[in-house]
Amino acid sequence: MTDRKFPIGPFVTQEHYTPAEITGLLQTIDRSVGEYQPLVGSLPPADLLKRYREGSWTVQQLVHHVADIHLLHFLRMKKALTEPDYTDVTLINMDGWARTADGLEAPVADSLLMLDGINRRYLYLARSLTEPMLAVTYHHPVRQRLFNQAQALAMSAWHVQHHLAHIRLALA
Repeated sequence: MTDRKFPIGPFVTQEHYTPAEITGLLQTIDRSVGEYQPLVGSLPPADLLKRYREGSWTVQQLVHHVADIHLLHFLRMKKALTEPDYTDVTLINMDGWARTADGLEAPVADSLLMLDGINRRYLYLARSLTEPMLAVTYHHPVRQRLFNQAQALAMSAWHVQHHLAHIRLALA
């Protein structure tokens, strides 16, 4: 992990995912989310303020961010599946969210609880997706491309692993 910005590499997607690959993505999401509690759940306050590189978010902000984005990924999937006019993905100001009072000061236990609950619902929904549902797309204006739901799951898997690596770097 020598690259502190992208310790697991930048996000790369495939055009198509097999059912076995989707199952693997879901297992990665579930396993990775399960690693947050033992890693950060009982850290002392000083460790929550550690950073993985100069100018980065703190461990505390990272935990809150991962919970926020997991909720956002779940919301995007539900909107894409239920709203035919959902063509542009919902975006947030991630730096702004990380600087709100809850992002800076709320107990990480709150976000760990939130992350666990959202993950259960997200995976339940994701496991129910049929081939046509996996093909439902939305446009991501920042990335300037369409994502189908399989690709969105790949992004979620990458995201939870990406920030686990950041936290491990900060705590090393």
